[in-house]
Amino acid sequence: MIYYEQGYSVYVEKCEQFGLEPVNFRYFVNQLSPQQLLAYNNYAIQQEMK
Repeated sequence: MIYYEQGYSVYVEKCEQFGLEPVNFRYFVNQLSPQQLLAYNNYAIQQEMK
């Protein structure tokens, strides 16, 4: 879950940079595409193996 939180932090930072209002974390995660979920999961697996 920490990798989703890191991705959300980057999203919030970019929203603030461009003067946009970010959605909440739960909505952010629910709106991820299957490809994004797969990328997060693969990244998490790689990090666990290190």
